[in-house]
Amino acid sequence: MTIIHENDVPEVQHPGRFMRWLVSEESMKANNLSVCVIRVMPGETVRPAHSHPKSEELIYIMSGNGKVMIEGEVGEVKTGSAILFEQGKVHMLKNTGEVEMKVICFFAPATSLDNYKMFEDISFPE
Repeated sequence: MTIIHENDVPEVQHPGRFMRWLVSEESMKANNLSVCVIRVMPGETVRPAHSHPKSEELIYIMSGNGKVMIEGEVGEVKTGSAILFEQGKVHMLKNTGEVEMKVICFFAPATSLDNYKMFEDISFPE
């Protein structure tokens, strides 16, 4: 049996978020998926815009609210929202609320930051 608590995994700061990889090559090992938890502070945007050329990503908003951008289209999200970022689709997440947003991100097949494709020239539409 493999059990892990998010506080047992190092938190790393990246542009617009704090990230903990719960399921990765370094932590809990799984054959077909990876999972991270991110925290996004009020007013922050997960940057840069990016895609996952080899994986799809499903995020679930555990707390907070904001907006997502997928391929230029913007939608509102809140606690309890699930959002699918299809493989290869460029996306961003923004906290438009007044409290920390906490999100769990599932990737299949497994990925890491090394496999993200970054788009520095794309900004969140205002």
